[in-house]
Amino acid sequence: MSRTTTERARRTAERVTDPELPMLTLADLGVLRDVEVVGDGHVVVEITPTYSGCPAMAAMRDDLVRELEGAGFDEVEVRISLHPAWTTDWITPAGRAALAAAGISPPGPAPSTSGPIPLTLLPTARQVRCPQCDSSATELVSEFGSTACKAQYRCTSCLEPFDHVKEI
Repeated sequence: MSRTTTERARRTAERVTDPELPMLTLADLGVLRDVEVVGDGHVVVEITPTYSGCPAMAAMRDDLVRELEGAGFDEVEVRISLHPAWTTDWITPAGRAALAAAGISPPGPAPSTSGPIPLTLLPTARQVRCPQCDSSATELVSEFGSTACKAQYRCTSCLEPFDHVKEI
């Protein structure tokens, strides 16, 4: 298939938004891994879940199929890729800015997965900045926010509650 057709399919897939974080496209979230057009216009899209058992995967698949079929691609296949596992490091700078603009604290760097990993026996406080006033005077309210991949925080400066995307 031509490079133009593949690029058109890729641009279409890149515009699909996340069902749980609609301010982010799947591309900015980092879950859209690959888009190929093979044979007679068969589109193959590869996505990676943000975590095992993510309930939004079916909605992502359905949205990708609907958008690509609406763009004129007759046969669309969405494949789920579990390796390598998704990491919050894959969120683009534009995605991080969109999260902050929506009042959601973007994640910091993901924990190291290679080399020595420090062992902490006591709970440690994350350094999470408030997306409203940029204060670092924040406190954890709940390890789980509006979705399992977010935690609920409160700013002790401006007193606003906010979600924080967990580092994975």
